[in-house]
Amino acid sequence: MIDPFGRRVSYLRVSVTDRCDLRCVYCMAEDMTFLPKAEVLTLEELDRLCGAFIGLGVDRIRLTGGEPLVRKNVMSLFRSLGARLGEGGLRELTTTTNGTQLVRMAGDLHAAGVRRINVSMDTLDPATFAAITRWGKLEPTLDGIFAAKAAGLAVKINAVAMKGVNEDEFDRMIGWCGEHGFDLCLIETMPLGEISADRNDQYLPLSSVRTRLQRNWTLDETDYSTGGPARYFTVRETGQRIGFITPLTHNFCESCNRVRLTCTGTLYMCLGQDDSADLRRHLRDPDLDEAGLQQAILDAIARKPKGHDFVIDRTRRQPAVARHMSVTGG
Repeated sequence: MIDPFGRRVSYLRVSVTDRCDLRCVYCMAEDMTFLPKAEVLTLEELDRLCGAFIGLGVDRIRLTGGEPLVRKNVMSLFRSLGARLGEGGLRELTTTTNGTQLVRMAGDLHAAGVRRINVSMDTLDPATFAAITRWGKLEPTLDGIFAAKAAGLAVKINAVAMKGVNEDEFDRMIGWCGEHGFDLCLIETMPLGEISADRNDQYLPLSSVRTRLQRNWTLDETDYSTGGPARYFTVRETGQRIGFITPLTHNFCESCNRVRLTCTGTLYMCLGQDDSADLRRHLRDPDLDEAGLQQAILDAIARKPKGHDFVIDRTRRQPAVARHMSVTGG
């Protein structure tokens, strides 16, 4: 699939649920209204849609949420997609999780063919963790991370950088990740969805973070890439990598290779735009065969925009995009 700007779309992020067992302040409102179950695709329907994308050349799929591992029987989808790994199919199947379910599910993920995961953990301080997640406890996430490592999964820690919240922790997190063999990725907060906090107060440009980190760490340039938007450096002192995802200070639109599918079958061609395609309607059309479903996908890809409209400033009180990150998927 080639979009109007010559970019090959080969990476699909699938939100299997908008629900989560945490309420991170940058992601959700405290009192969230979740989708009615009747609007959510079955796992079998999600599997069929993923198959259509794979038939069109997608070779990387990441299952996200909300928290993907809280969806009942989600391992059946992992196993079905894992069976598509190999020649002519997927090169990689991954997931992003908050880690709370990994103690019981890490082994199953590895058995399904997952080999690396991203775990969202913004702090190593229990009190700060509880404040960011509103009611979460750090220990289950840490236990899940080490269960994933023991199961043979490569772990990358994702941390959203927030001014005055966790900005003094990144040196500690680099050292901790180096000690345990994890990569670290820092992410700028994104203006998605109404939340109780003011994103102007949260926003921390990673350009300044990187400058500060270079006082204590040697960050060597690398061409390493996972297919996502992060720009990676090797931390010479630890041997692990640190990535920076900078949608605001330096957007990555020129190399965008991905689209996002929600649990309702809505396809967003850009995280930072509202244009979408309703694939559920096509999926449930009894007169539409697989070729027709793939054509609906191609028609949507033909509308993929050049870039997003993310902006954070004090004169613009509304988020750039009204939907929450948990709806679109990480």
